[in-house]
Amino acid sequence: MKYSYYPGCTLRNKAKDLDQYARECAAALGFELEEVEDWQCCGGVYPLGTDEIATKLSSVRALNAAKEKKQDLVTVCSACHHVIKRVNDDMKHVEDIRTRANNYLKLEEPYGGETEVLHYLEVLRDRVGFDRVREKVVCPLKGKKIAAYYGCLLLRPGKILGFDNPENPRVMEDLIRALGAEPVIYPYRNECCGGYLSLKEKEMAQTMCANIMESAKGFGADMLITACPLCMYNLKKNGTGELPVYYFTELLAEALGVRANTEKEAIA
Repeated sequence: MKYSYYPGCTLRNKAKDLDQYARECAAALGFELEEVEDWQCCGGVYPLGTDEIATKLSSVRALNAAKEKKQDLVTVCSACHHVIKRVNDDMKHVEDIRTRANNYLKLEEPYGGETEVLHYLEVLRDRVGFDRVREKVVCPLKGKKIAAYYGCLLLRPGKILGFDNPENPRVMEDLIRALGAEPVIYPYRNECCGGYLSLKEKEMAQTMCANIMESAKGFGADMLITACPLCMYNLKKNGTGELPVYYFTELLAEALGVRANTEKEAIA
């Protein structure tokens, strides 16, 4: 199975290893990520202005590129997933935005929200299946107690994103089980980490991160995993440092036995 792939800015700059893990794991699990040509930054934040169109155009270009290849569009970054999926919903349901975007881009065929947008975790859950992931594990993460941190962007608004139950998600816990580890359920797993406040309100972000880490540690976690590069950066920089923080593709690569090979390639 081949998917159009939108890596996003962070995974192609500061976090190249996380992008490489995603690609290597895809190959190990039997699907392919075909990077969208000439993709542009999605902006990282969904524009709330009802008349805002310019900052949505890069998402529409990526969506249309996937449509032309008759492929679903996959992202690994929660922020990219959030922005692109909400823009796609606009293109389906908001006639003014759809008309203006198509008039500006002058596409051969107007785009109307035909592409399905998937987070990498959705591909693992809904297309590959966690039973298949479990079968492919060669280095099970036995003995590790892992707390999943969802944050804001994956889950809300729930009706548009349709990713998981926004109040009681389980996709990352199911992944953790498939990798052989024990998931830790704790109260702060879908609370905001303050990532977008970290430069202007550093103390507030530190408090928010500390609450998350203390909650996870209090329930017995050895580490945190997340699916948002901004959350990972913020938790590492502004958290208490008592728990290591990993991206989900890091642990997936470790369990599938591809992480060592990827690191060797990076060094070479």
